[in-house]
Amino acid sequence: MKLCCGNQLISAERGMTVMECLQALEVDMQGVLAIRQGGRVLELTDVITREGEIHPLTLQDEEGRRIYERSLRFVALQAFRRLMPGQRIRIEYSVGGGVFLHTPGRELTAEDAEAIRAEMQRITEADLPFDKREWSLDDAIAYFREDGQPDKVALLNRRPVPFINLYECGDMWDYFYGAMAPSTGYVRVFGVRHLPGRGIAILTADPENPAQHAAYIDRPKHMRVFQQSEKWCAILGVQNAPDIHRLLEMKKFRAFIRVNEALHDKAIADIAQTIADRGSRLIMIAGPSSSGKTTTTGRLAIHLRVLGMEPVMISLDDYYINRDQLPKEPDGSVDLEALHTIDVPLFREHMQRLMDGETVEIPRYSFHTGNRMEQGVPLTLAPGQPVLVEGIHGLNPALVEGIDEGLIHRIFVSALTCINLDDHNRIRTTDVRLLRRIVRDNQFRSTPPEETLAMWPSVRKGEETWIFPHQERADSMINTALHYELPVLGHYAYALLKAIPPESPHYLTARRMVKMLNYFPDISEDVLDEVPPLSLLREFIGGCTIEKEG
Repeated sequence: MKLCCGNQLISAERGMTVMECLQALEVDMQGVLAIRQGGRVLELTDVITREGEIHPLTLQDEEGRRIYERSLRFVALQAFRRLMPGQRIRIEYSVGGGVFLHTPGRELTAEDAEAIRAEMQRITEADLPFDKREWSLDDAIAYFREDGQPDKVALLNRRPVPFINLYECGDMWDYFYGAMAPSTGYVRVFGVRHLPGRGIAILTADPENPAQHAAYIDRPKHMRVFQQSEKWCAILGVQNAPDIHRLLEMKKFRAFIRVNEALHDKAIADIAQTIADRGSRLIMIAGPSSSGKTTTTGRLAIHLRVLGMEPVMISLDDYYINRDQLPKEPDGSVDLEALHTIDVPLFREHMQRLMDGETVEIPRYSFHTGNRMEQGVPLTLAPGQPVLVEGIHGLNPALVEGIDEGLIHRIFVSALTCINLDDHNRIRTTDVRLLRRIVRDNQFRSTPPEETLAMWPSVRKGEETWIFPHQERADSMINTALHYELPVLGHYAYALLKAIPPESPHYLTARRMVKMLNYFPDISEDVLDEVPPLSLLREFIGGCTIEKEG
């Protein structure tokens, strides 16, 4: 069986583990957590059964970072089990440098956080193996019922196959949907940050410097939006995937959609009232890809009109510099996510003149030609009239330099998913945004999923560089995640993702998303009719009427 890695080639004997093959290939094992072979991830203790090229996975790889976090989550759960037996633990969203964890019904103190950190350190230094075993589904359900984990029981009752891989560490078994490191010693670099009144952040190793844990990035506004979303979860009675099934079975899914949309509408209305109360005139609206900026901007304009205002909407995209004038990257490509793709001086001049009551000609950009059109659109603002500017760079201070801060209101739009699979297995916000983009690109841009998946790493890199560093500048934040959207997106995306073949370089991502969607119910076409025409979700699945006239 021929195996290669880089320039090395060996004839491996059948039955050799991944670790043995990597050693035979003389691969530097520092930081290696698993391998990718084709569209599969293999753990270091797995047996290699097919020949071909293998790629070691480290913290430099997206999948490597996920493996590290999963393994570290198990260490944290083990520490809680030892120190607070019987305590419910809920692992949720990403926070700056790590992942958020809290204990429903109990407020964690600084002393608790330090005790957890010390226990996690003892567990990692003991280098305990993560022992993977295949269980029958019935036995696994019986174990978690006996162990007092009803969330796991509810999830596994929905599992479409009659077996499951569980991992044992110490005296604890758990399930994580994805590969794990071989043992606790592989995740010795971590941090624990106490978040008073909230919980703790478990900080993973820093991909840029794996010898130290990632620095905690304090984003209080970001955290407050998540707190608001948790309140929405409580109002809606939904925390985990099985709750969605329950609502469908009880024929309450339509009501669930209505209440969720009403909460969204109220959040936008509250921001509109704040803008009106402050007399803000330059409203800068930013957010990452597929966060729903366009629909949010349109709905905000409606609520401002309710308050007697007549907002004008402008897209930053119209200030793009002609494609042939953009600077090239070292590899000859053009970074379309960068700020320098925008004619910043012209935008700044136009906004200042509009605020001063002058008339300007707003440019129009053609994505078809990659150039600005010859004829722009003249615009003059009436006294007090606001302008809504939507674009990914909307919160970058360079855009409004020199303009009176008292006139500016900044809004950050993001889809911050708060629904888990179960208490220990979270659903990443980035995965939901990627699903949105796959559906939208396929529906409206004739872009197949594999092309969207190929572009996604570049999009994510641009967000980390140009968007997220500015999000705390926002005066208002809105979470555009809809608690009912995953089964709706699955209705459109599931077959597309399943059709991606194993030999595709994007099969791994597609398979991960399919596994996630398997835990959500199918919904019928008539239920989709309940999604209102002004819903943010319509921006992705179709049927949005916010820009239609007549």
